[in-house]
Amino acid sequence: MLIGCAPQPPQRDFRRPQTAAQPWTAPNATPAGSTLPVGLLLPLTGGNAPLGQAMLNAAQLALFDQGDRRIELLPRDTRGTPSGAAQAAQAALAEGAVALAGPLTLGETAQAVGAAGGRVPVFAFTSDETQAGTGVWVLGITPGQQVRRIVGAASEAGARRFALLAPDDAFGQRLAVAMRAAAQGLGGPPPAIILASNRGDMTAIVQQLTGSPPDAVLIGFGGPGARAAANAIAAAFPGNAPRLLGTSLWATDSTLGQEPALAGAWFPGPDPVGRARFDSQYDAAFNERAPRLAGAAYDAVALAARTAREGAPPVGAAFMGADGPIRLLEAGSLTRGLAVFALRPGGEAEMVQPAPLPGGAGS
Repeated sequence: MLIGCAPQPPQRDFRRPQTAAQPWTAPNATPAGSTLPVGLLLPLTGGNAPLGQAMLNAAQLALFDQGDRRIELLPRDTRGTPSGAAQAAQAALAEGAVALAGPLTLGETAQAVGAAGGRVPVFAFTSDETQAGTGVWVLGITPGQQVRRIVGAASEAGARRFALLAPDDAFGQRLAVAMRAAAQGLGGPPPAIILASNRGDMTAIVQQLTGSPPDAVLIGFGGPGARAAANAIAAAFPGNAPRLLGTSLWATDSTLGQEPALAGAWFPGPDPVGRARFDSQYDAAFNERAPRLAGAAYDAVALAARTAREGAPPVGAAFMGADGPIRLLEAGSLTRGLAVFALRPGGEAEMVQPAPLPGGAGS
């Protein structure tokens, strides 16, 4: 059964937001002794409170779509801090939570997982795959998933020699690890990895690639950095520029298509069909546009609810989540189907490859 396609319970007025003080239950819930509590760890106060409320909305929508009257959400405020996340997890567990959805960030996730102590499965919203492990799944779109998808697509189009140009930070370093693994899996030569501590003189940075010209370059920068890198690559390889690749950061910047040097560049992103369905449902329920991270909350709660209902995480099953198809694997691993998009001059990015089923090529 696909997540989001469960039987629909009676209508509920979602526009009345739920607070962290009281658990949210499905309509006509069974008596308290028969409920299946699911902890929901969100920043409901502090700087990320608006995002936390949107994620709470998405969680309610997921529970509504599941249609199981026994599931009871226990929203608990992390305050957007690691210590708050640990306390929120402990509070939910003390009230009998059989699974946890959340929290949001890397630091919060580490503390919440520690507080859970392996007693219940955790479906975190973070995209930091280093947090995944036995009983812990991360539902954000990870750097590794993005690299595997876009490198696989470029390889199918004929690219063999790859290069990475990215910032020298945690994100860039994870892209580098994933790039090396992806190139090795394809049987190609080791990729050229350039991590820049600052954008500086992008022309000089790109010159490092000219000794052994790559077939494709993955640009780990967004915005101005992506533009500068693309122009420097075009200047360094006149008439024979490598294929340009990007990350899902590009999905949120509609202006990149206006940069001539980036025309035709590919990047991975959520399945547009699944996301459009989720966005439409969210807008109809709450009369506002869902932020990108709300999709992780929807998926996490849907998976936590099914875990509570079945008594174990649905490992091996494929689901249609808010951002496309996903499949849980053992030991916290997760495969995700991502689509591939191409930047078009002056217009919206165009999908050039649909999202594959998780577990297949490109996931």
